[in-house]
Amino acid sequence: MTFQSRQWPILDFDPSPEALLNPTHENLGLQVPRQFVMAFVGKQVPLYAWSHHARRLGTFSCVSQKIPIYQVKGKHRSIGICAAPVGAALAVQLLDWLIGYGAQQIIVTGSCGTLNALPENKFLIPTAALRDEGTSYHYLPPQRWVALDSKLIAQLQQTLFKHGYDCTLCRTWTTDGFFRETQDLVNCRQQEGCSVVEMECAALAACAQFRKVQLAQLLYSADTLAAGQHQNRHWGRQVQGLALRLSIASLQEMPATEKKEP
Repeated sequence: MTFQSRQWPILDFDPSPEALLNPTHENLGLQVPRQFVMAFVGKQVPLYAWSHHARRLGTFSCVSQKIPIYQVKGKHRSIGICAAPVGAALAVQLLDWLIGYGAQQIIVTGSCGTLNALPENKFLIPTAALRDEGTSYHYLPPQRWVALDSKLIAQLQQTLFKHGYDCTLCRTWTTDGFFRETQDLVNCRQQEGCSVVEMECAALAACAQFRKVQLAQLLYSADTLAAGQHQNRHWGRQVQGLALRLSIASLQEMPATEKKEP
């Protein structure tokens, strides 16, 4: 596929993997673990890192914030963990940077809003995300949906069931418009099969596909848009730490490879 300009600039996808500014342009000499967890869970990441004597590998720096990158030792392998910034564009900037420095199997965890009458603190695993944001269109040609990695999805399911937690497979609506989730749009997304909404999944999945790595996401239900109104509930805070621990466990419990991992 070669570049072809279209009427709408957001659809001008260029398949070249090389850009004028690449994720590893700083040449930091950093090596992050192949298995990595990005987590939209507030202060839970530094708390987990401190309590598990994690090693700090480096820092992802952008104009608005600095994000520490940690390594946690496990039985079969080390797992990388870091907090994730809200919003597709910056979250993908971080993901692309992590991939550039060695991440290959990534689990993302964070909250979602519900479009249906789902209870709070319920675990969901998206199989596909509706691309109603801008970032994914810089990583994949225009399509309505993007799929997440089936093998990592199965691994997440296995881990949750092993630890005694139920989870539901779903489709998610990824949008940039936090304050533009109108009733007509909610109805439309429900009709297309979306049961939840968030702001990053489609973009992260597109980046992972473009860079040829595996990515899955563990969501937990927080606020709700069901019944024609918005309710904060408690933003899913009750399971933030648990979602992080289950995501890490899922990567740690993957079968050990023949080659010993760092």
